[in-house]
Amino acid sequence: MRKIFFGILFCCGITEGYAQQTDSLQRLELVTINGYLSNQPLLSAPSSAIAIAEYQIDQKAIASLVPVLNAVSGVRMEERSPGSYRLSIRGSLLRSPFGVRNIKIYFDGMPFTDAGGNSYLNLIAPTGIKRMEILKGPDGSIFGANSGGVVLIETMGTANGSNVGFKTGTYGLINQNASLQQTSGKWQYAINQEYQEADGYRDHSSMSRKYFQAQTKYSYSKGNELKISGFYSDLGYETPGGLTLAQLTANPRGSRPASPVAPSAAAQKAGIYNKTLFGGASNRIALSDRIANVTSLSGMRTDYENPFITNYETRLENSIALRSFFELKNIETKAVNTQAYLGWEYQRSNSDIINYGNKAGVRDTVQAADRIKAEQQFVFTRVSLQAGEHFKAEAAVSVNFFNYDFESLPQSKSFVTGSRTFAEQLMPRLALSYLFNGNVALRGTISRGYSPPTIAEVRASDAKINADIEAETGWNYEMGLRVKDKSERFYADASVFYYKLQNAIVRRVNASDRDYFVNAGGTKQNGIELQANYKLIAKDAGLLRDLTLSSAITLNDFTFDNYQIASTVFTGKRLTGVPERNFVNSISFDFAKGLSLFGQYQYTSDIPLNDANTTFADAYHLLAGKIAWRSRVGKRFKFEINAGGDNLLDKQYSLGNDINAFGNRFFNTAAPRNFFVGIKLIG
Repeated sequence: MRKIFFGILFCCGITEGYAQQTDSLQRLELVTINGYLSNQPLLSAPSSAIAIAEYQIDQKAIASLVPVLNAVSGVRMEERSPGSYRLSIRGSLLRSPFGVRNIKIYFDGMPFTDAGGNSYLNLIAPTGIKRMEILKGPDGSIFGANSGGVVLIETMGTANGSNVGFKTGTYGLINQNASLQQTSGKWQYAINQEYQEADGYRDHSSMSRKYFQAQTKYSYSKGNELKISGFYSDLGYETPGGLTLAQLTANPRGSRPASPVAPSAAAQKAGIYNKTLFGGASNRIALSDRIANVTSLSGMRTDYENPFITNYETRLENSIALRSFFELKNIETKAVNTQAYLGWEYQRSNSDIINYGNKAGVRDTVQAADRIKAEQQFVFTRVSLQAGEHFKAEAAVSVNFFNYDFESLPQSKSFVTGSRTFAEQLMPRLALSYLFNGNVALRGTISRGYSPPTIAEVRASDAKINADIEAETGWNYEMGLRVKDKSERFYADASVFYYKLQNAIVRRVNASDRDYFVNAGGTKQNGIELQANYKLIAKDAGLLRDLTLSSAITLNDFTFDNYQIASTVFTGKRLTGVPERNFVNSISFDFAKGLSLFGQYQYTSDIPLNDANTTFADAYHLLAGKIAWRSRVGKRFKFEINAGGDNLLDKQYSLGNDINAFGNRFFNTAAPRNFFVGIKLIG
């Protein structure tokens, strides 16, 4: 059994350590999560969560977060072309023509997902992220509407320092970044700048991103602090479009060609151009030794353009968010410790959306023009209890409200007005955990998910207001087990869950090649996830200082339930866009003299590309690697040279399929074997 187990561990996993960094040597018992408003040890946390540290992002990220997040069980990130990302937690990519749906994202504790449900994750540069937490499964108890999970992004670390880096690679990849973090008395500040461009493997797939980020924190008295955080991102990327199997076979590098009824993607200069300014402030004030309040105010402005084959869409979006909660703690010396939270979050987004004709990338006459105002808010409360060192319980609930109004803009040829108010939704969560002997923790969770349609689904690219789409809802039941050994070298986290979703929102494409969305009855989602890490060697002397094996295993049995369109029955079919099996395995070495090696293998099983399950993307194997050498330059600086490659097995595959695509244009070919080399100066 032991040989079988370690064979699985070696062939199927994700890394949790980066030998160059001192963080990789930290004790497992010190790893914490703070997503539930207070720090708690990950081992005994009564939830399916994972924390991703800065060194792990630096280790895996080549030009994006894709390899970082795909190394987490239950998480899948896709890249249709450079800059065009999709993210799902535990399954559903049904709703995503691109981007992020049914997941709530916070940036430095402030809502990054807008009131309309959109999250432009591709705006954020990986080098600006110091830490990420992923909370898997529906969790609206303190985060509001979501049916998939929550992502928490932190951009300020704990250590002072600076670095400047440059990287270049295959297919025109250029990445330059610089960052600085310093502390001066009660002030702490950080800035990060990044520029990235790439030509892309396929025709008409170039991208560029200019990114600047700044944070500051002022601890004006004990327990009281003010944080200000924000970024500006200017992202542009060409969209080559999906290919049929015949087109993929004939020319995998090609962009979507012209057809008898539509010009090509290149001729229409298809692309997405997004300029966004995000910023906000958060203040924590201790009202007494036991009571504190945290309040944040944030806003976001997006100027968005999308020349497409069939039209040219522009969006001007303005969003505001207010979040405030009180926390109450008892005296920690008592046998039973409790914490209680009561709060409110409010968001409002105004979107002016105009669709023009597209004449070779130039706006033509107005086809449709609408203003949509989305408003979302929820009241939440959470109580946590810890009895001794072993038992922990959390109970939380939120009451959620969502509505939107729409009206035609003056540019529109016809006048339409209306509104939709959804019934208030209760989202409870109950979680329990019991710690055995300090090394084994058993947990269980029951939670309800709720996710209303996004503005991009209410008014999709067909430029029609669809006020009939219902919100997704569902119950998730989960058991989990975390185990570590006394030497702190082995750690494993296993989860088993059952999630039944009602009114699942599904993407469809009409004969004019424009998106629209419908409710698909429901889904049944059964899953098993395993995350494991085994440090075989950890010592301070000798040639080999650290050797770590890691694993992530995802097993999905996701099917449609009670889903029928006209006379076509989809009940029992596999969930579109979701592989049944995904295994990721990594190994890292840390040698003397600053040399390190990292390798990662991924297997993904076949993927259904339409709801009828008549077309599948083939299974694929990926291999990536990186070598780095770091040395001191004087007493203050370190110099690093690194190089590596992706898809080293040179497999042809599609990382980001167009699901339910009209005309069977499903495939977006990923780059074959490719390489990079970089340098970095660290202060």
